[in-house]
Amino acid sequence: MPQTVKGVISRSKGADVELVDVVVPDPGPGEAVVTIETCGVCHTDLHYREGGINDDYPFLLGHEAAGRVEAVGEGVTDVAPGDFVILNWRAVCGQCRACAKGKPQYCFDTHNATQKMTLTDGTELTPALGIGAFIEKTLVAAGQCTKVPEADAAAVGLLGCGVMAGFGAAVNTGGVSRGDSIAVIGCGGVGNAAIAGARVAGATTIIAVDVSDAKLEQATHFGATHTVNSSTTEPVEAIRSLTGGNGADVVVEAVGRPETYEQAFYARDLAGTVVLVGVPTPDQQVTLPMIDIFGRGGALKSSWYGDCLPSRDFPMLVDLYTQGRFDLDAFVTERIGLGDVEAAFDKMHTGNVLRSVVVL
Repeated sequence: MPQTVKGVISRSKGADVELVDVVVPDPGPGEAVVTIETCGVCHTDLHYREGGINDDYPFLLGHEAAGRVEAVGEGVTDVAPGDFVILNWRAVCGQCRACAKGKPQYCFDTHNATQKMTLTDGTELTPALGIGAFIEKTLVAAGQCTKVPEADAAAVGLLGCGVMAGFGAAVNTGGVSRGDSIAVIGCGGVGNAAIAGARVAGATTIIAVDVSDAKLEQATHFGATHTVNSSTTEPVEAIRSLTGGNGADVVVEAVGRPETYEQAFYARDLAGTVVLVGVPTPDQQVTLPMIDIFGRGGALKSSWYGDCLPSRDFPMLVDLYTQGRFDLDAFVTERIGLGDVEAAFDKMHTGNVLRSVVVL
């Protein structure tokens, strides 16, 4: 039988979110109903509220979540009722040209649940990133459920988006390995996850760059060996001076602005790698001399969801967390209720919160 549960929606651009009744249908073929235990409040949810993604209101917000499978539909074999799972927004199809090439992390045909969750009057909801997890129970494609070892849901649920994006930008996309140098420009949640990933991978010089001394201090906890306040110090020169005058092997740009991308480009070593994981707005452009692109070699990459494969990366990172080698707890700034999401959005503007996590 369909269930009516509490969930957080955004009805129109810029309006405060609302806690309302949502109808969750029974899972159909290839679908699962998941009881949500925790969900991080991500900037992407704010982008949805502000109309920065699309205008398919009303949105059911939330996507960075962990919970337990309650029921599955016909044909579902990878997860079963009772499984502890992290939700992901890239359920790979296994059949597209990327999957056929053995690169499912780039799947071009990811899928979501076929059925729609609705308001009690029948209005269909658009779930954020195909998940919609600011809710007591949600309906997703079964492939969006990744079974992982039991752990603190508030911490490991963050792998569903921001932490995975940062870790993967450094390790999967950037290919950081033992003895490498890396600079990370922008030390919010994603940037600090890139720093933590670089430490796990064995990088020996890890340079954090930000305009906030408080964020730079946080970055040292996650593994930064050096910090640069770019409001008072020219960052390209500083990164070069900390890497023998050469520049870093990998530079992760976690801001998404033309000026910081240009800094990343010139702060890398010859044949080094730049990774863009910060999300730019559609109107932003960057201009670089083609001779510099040609003459420096290396690679300019973008990282979408940290080039992750959830079935591979989520269990591995949970294991690292339970072993004490990857401090996911440090990303959890506060634990809040479903009714506190709007206040959590307000706190994002202060820069003092890595993650507010809704606990149900």
